[in-house]
Amino acid sequence: MTVSVFKQSLASDFPPSGISSQLTSLWYDAKNDWQKAHDLADGPTDLLSARVHAYLHRKEGDIWNADYWYRRAGEKRPDTSLEEEWEMLVSRILNKA
Repeated sequence: MTVSVFKQSLASDFPPSGISSQLTSLWYDAKNDWQKAHDLADGPTDLLSARVHAYLHRKEGDIWNADYWYRRAGEKRPDTSLEEEWEMLVSRILNKA
């Protein structure tokens, strides 16, 4: 799947089947369901989930909490727009698969 195809899936009522929990979280975020996106990211303890969790708290405006999750992911808060960060995360996850 490409980022473009993933973005096209946003026209659907449900996320594509067989995608990771991190990608599903970002799908719900793009559909303006922050709570569902957060629920999916708030549980797994892997670095990628922590990174998605960080992005979600940055989007929420809770920078202190976001920075905590960036540190858990072993990264720093990026100096990019939220849209750029979202697309970078989607691309990273898709390229990992």
